[in-house]
Amino acid sequence: MYSPLQLPPASLKIKNEQIWDRLRKKYVAFTPEEWVRQHLIAYLIDHLQYPEGRMASEFTVDYNGMKKRCDIVAFDADLKPFFIVECKAPDVPLSADTFYQVARYGASLKDRLLVLSNGISHYCAQLDPERGVIYLPEIPVYR
Repeated sequence: MYSPLQLPPASLKIKNEQIWDRLRKKYVAFTPEEWVRQHLIAYLIDHLQYPEGRMASEFTVDYNGMKKRCDIVAFDADLKPFFIVECKAPDVPLSADTFYQVARYGASLKDRLLVLSNGISHYCAQLDPERGVIYLPEIPVYR
């Protein structure tokens, strides 16, 4: 078991060194990063009301001709991505470089919200075409 995170407790299914991914509907390797991802998925769905049916984990994007995977993506009613989350293991410090990674993916998807989290620290920003990146005090409730 990994250490507690700065997220509400989540009811996660764990068996044989694997953890259930409720978006992919399968067990995946139980790693520190996956521990963070599954807690964030639970938080987004159970506490912030993001619709589970409009979310994906390990979503592939094309970035400058390279295939990259986003940890979590949420889609709007038109099934266009509007929210992207990059997860890191709890012992990975969040920096400008790690935020730049999520920003690159967000630019590829034309996202409006970006989140970076290691389960301990969380950063959320809104992409505004006129004002640029606007940091938010917390992840907003789904609207």
